[in-house]
Amino acid sequence: MINKKVEAAINKQINAEIYSAYLYLAMNAYFSSVNLMGFANWMRIQALEELTHADKFYNFVVSRGGRVKLEAIAAPPVEWKSTLAVFEETLKHEQKVTALINDLVDLSLKEKDHATGSMLNWFVDEQVEEESNAENIIQQLKLMGESGHGVYMLDRELAGRVFVPPVQSQP
Repeated sequence: MINKKVEAAINKQINAEIYSAYLYLAMNAYFSSVNLMGFANWMRIQALEELTHADKFYNFVVSRGGRVKLEAIAAPPVEWKSTLAVFEETLKHEQKVTALINDLVDLSLKEKDHATGSMLNWFVDEQVEEESNAENIIQQLKLMGESGHGVYMLDRELAGRVFVPPVQSQP
């Protein structure tokens, strides 16, 4: 049986993960509107990853005999100043999610909920990757400045990103 404090915190995390998907879909729509389809693809894949994260938390709560309680999802922004601004917001958002995951780890330790702690290790590792991916794109964008050629080349590269769902155990 899942610890009730941990259950409530994971329910909030499910909401945060779904908001992340909303945010990345809004960024996808922004990039589509300025005809940067590779960047749009990157954000679409990011949104799918976030929904997978929400699903992983959802399934964990159910498998531990808990109750998932979904909340309203806030509307994300819809406009950004530049491609760089989108990825700076992406990094800032991922850092916020990392802090939320770290808080969940701390809570699971405090509550001696070792099963949750074990599950959260996957998310800790995932957040290292998420932040690194955003930071790498930011550095590339800064390196190329306002070069249309550079943005074009990076757009083509990002068009190749594909969604690879993580292996999940079934509840």
